[in-house]
Amino acid sequence: MRDRGLIYVADDELEIRELLKRFLEEAGHKVLVFENGELLLEAFERQPADLVILDVMMPGKNGYEICHILRQNSMVPIVFLTAKDNDADFIMGYTSGCDDYFTKPFSPIKLMMRVGAILKRQKLESEQYSEESVLKFEDLEMDVLGKKCSISGEKIKLTKTEWDLLLYLLERKEHAVSREELLNSIWGFGVGVETRATDDTVKRLRKKIAQSNCVKIDTVWGFGFRLSKL
Repeated sequence: MRDRGLIYVADDELEIRELLKRFLEEAGHKVLVFENGELLLEAFERQPADLVILDVMMPGKNGYEICHILRQNSMVPIVFLTAKDNDADFIMGYTSGCDDYFTKPFSPIKLMMRVGAILKRQKLESEQYSEESVLKFEDLEMDVLGKKCSISGEKIKLTKTEWDLLLYLLERKEHAVSREELLNSIWGFGVGVETRATDDTVKRLRKKIAQSNCVKIDTVWGFGFRLSKL
C-alpha cells in the first residue's frame, strides 16, 4: 500500500508499540516506534515526522515534557495515550500542546480514524493553497503554507487541531458550522461521538484570539460555531 505519512510512536509498553505499528502500517503509513521520548526526540531532530503519538507516563522525560519540547519549534500533530482519566490530566495534556487525548485501553480503530483525518487535512491544505496561502478576516491572518497565525500582526501559537479548526471556520467565516461537521472534517469521527473535543478546542481558541478587537467565535446554540465580527 502507498505510504501515507511518517509517524513516530513512543510508549514503554512493547505490546502497545507493536499494536500501533501493525495498525498504522496496515493503513499505509511508515511507522517508527521508540521505548522512550528521548529516542523519539533524537529521531525527530534528524527527520521530522508527520505525526507523533506519545505515551504520557514513560521512563525519563514524560509525554508532557516531550510534547513541550516538540512544540518549541514544530506544529507536528501530537496525540497522547494515557492510563489517566481525570480532568486535571486532560487539562495538563492540552496545556502542554497535544492535539488529542486517548485513554488506555483505547480503540485502535478510533485512533486510526483520528490519524487519518489529521493527515488527510494536511494533504488537502497543501493542495488547496499551493499558490495563494494567506487568508484574512479583519485582524485575523492565517498563512496556510507557512503555518503562521497572527492577530493584528502579533503571532499566536496553535496546536495542529486548533489550527485546523480555526482555518475551517475562517474558510467559512460568518457561516455557522455544526459540531458534527467539525467532528467529521477535523477529527474524523462520525455523528454520535462525544462532542467535548470541539467545545474544548473552541474554548482554547477563544482564549488565544481574545486580543482581537474585530473577530470572535460565536456559539450557535444547539448547532455549532461561527467565526464572526465583534
